[in-house]
Amino acid sequence: MPRIAIKYVRWIDAFNYRLGRFIMYGIFAMVAILLWSSVSKSLFDPSKWTLEVAQFSLVAYYMLGGPYSLQLRANVRMDLFYGAWTRPTQAKTDVITVLFLIFYLIVLLYGALDSTAYSLGYFGGNFFQFYWDMISGVASDIVHFRFGAIPETVKGMTGHLEQGPTAWHPYLWPIKVISCIGIFLMLLQTISELIKDIATIRGVDLRADEPTAHLHVEED
Repeated sequence: MPRIAIKYVRWIDAFNYRLGRFIMYGIFAMVAILLWSSVSKSLFDPSKWTLEVAQFSLVAYYMLGGPYSLQLRANVRMDLFYGAWTRPTQAKTDVITVLFLIFYLIVLLYGALDSTAYSLGYFGGNFFQFYWDMISGVASDIVHFRFGAIPETVKGMTGHLEQGPTAWHPYLWPIKVISCIGIFLMLLQTISELIKDIATIRGVDLRADEPTAHLHVEED
């Protein structure tokens, strides 16, 4: 396998592994939010923010934990014949299915970026230009050490920010940005899985020393 492909697998796997191990503790944050929601409704005035924050936390937990789940190969599978095949045969099948997953994630990322641009007040058709202008403006401020101008630059690029329809009216762009990051990382992890399957077909085992190797249970 090309060295750059091996390095890509190592870097992406290591990053998503550490992120996943950190995000897994987000379950405690969700429990705390829901617990406070119950307490506030029983003893005080109900908090307006608990429902949306719990939903946003679940989305962040799911999206940012997705790459780690792909590493663990913990996604739901319908296995009629797959388990009885040899590992190279499984890898050949995985190459085909992973290509469909990559296509799906690209389409999903496109829609997420479009929705995020809308939440930031951009209602035009070319949201790529919107992001490019924003990034260029912020980068120019950083290069010229105009750090105090960064908020004004971003504010000038955005319009009416999308808010939720509830009484709390939370801004929606933060969770949409997190969703974009999660989908992008899942796409990178899926490409890593594709490289590992191709390596298996070629007789090279890249899964033996991956970060999650000690979590796999191999069956004879």
